[in-house]
Amino acid sequence: MAPRIDDVMRLCCEISAHDQIKVAVKSSAKGAMVTGGSAFVGGLLGGPFGIAVGGAVGGVLGCWLTSGQFKPLPEILMELPSHEQQKLYKDVMVVLGSLDWMDAAQLIGLVMGNTTLQQQVTAALLNYVTNELRAEVCYKE
Repeated sequence: MAPRIDDVMRLCCEISAHDQIKVAVKSSAKGAMVTGGSAFVGGLLGGPFGIAVGGAVGGVLGCWLTSGQFKPLPEILMELPSHEQQKLYKDVMVVLGSLDWMDAAQLIGLVMGNTTLQQQVTAALLNYVTNELRAEVCYKE
């Protein structure tokens, strides 16, 4: 079973590298907290207008704090613990169904050669990243 998980992980890495997907796992919350906190302080100091100004300033500050902290998704995937890889494998296998392959290269060729299947695997991958890892997704930065 492990070689099949490795094949699916390599497929996910290939697809995410092809689409140049990057993710930020912990930085998103920090940026949101800075933005919300700035809007709150702005509201205390300037009323409704202060909320707008504080939110705008906080948004810029939050963006600056989290910029450059997005990591390529293949790097994140390769660092996943085995139980998380197992979850991702199950999600992707729902899409792949009874597709038969011999090795990772053949699996990648089969999926990348079928646009519909590639989109479905990408959707399953992004669903996993946003729901399980609670990550913010960024394309082609």
